[in-house]
This record gives sequence, structure tokens and C-alpha cells, in this order.
Amino acid sequence: MSESLFELVAAALQKRSKLESLEARGTLRLALKSSGLTAREVTREQMIVVIDQIMPHELRVRGIENPEAVCRELSRAVKGVEVEESTTAGTSPEDVFRRLSRS
Repeated sequence: MSESLFELVAAALQKRSKLESLEARGTLRLALKSSGLTAREVTREQMIVVIDQIMPHELRVRGIENPEAVCRELSRAVKGVEVEESTTAGTSPEDVFRRLSRS
């Protein structure tokens, strides 16, 4: 997925919390990083897992009230929007070797 998914979630997080733009973006980047993901490579399904599993803790640490409700709203926003496929999809080392092994 392109960074538009990251942008969508960061904007929604800022809107639904008291976080400023840089704080929302940084919090999301930290949550992705703790999952071993980046804004450029995260898929919709991965983002939903990050929001559901990691973001509540990240928001709690930052003093956001009712982080579970915020995360439910973020998750709904991600599920309800179309996001373009990344041009790098299928180019991970594993994907490349899998294609080569079929040749």
C-alpha cells in the first residue's frame, strides 16, 4: 500500500485525539516500527492489526482517554476506504525468490 494509508490513519488519529499532526504521525510510525513495518509497506490488513493490537497502548502512554474507542474508529476508517496498491507490492525478497524458483 502507498503512504496514503499512513496519511489517512495519521489524519484520523489527529482528528479523534488531542494529538497534534506531528505527534499523531510519530505515534503511528512508532506503532508500525514496533511491528516491524514502515509507512510505505504496510497493507490494509496489517494496519488494522497495528491499530487493534498496538495503538491502544501507544495512545494510553500518551494520555489519550478511551484509546480503545479511538482505535475502533480508526479501524473502521481503514476498513471503509479504498487504498491504491503499492508499486512495490510483490517485490519483497521472498516474493522475488518464489517467482524465480517457479522458472
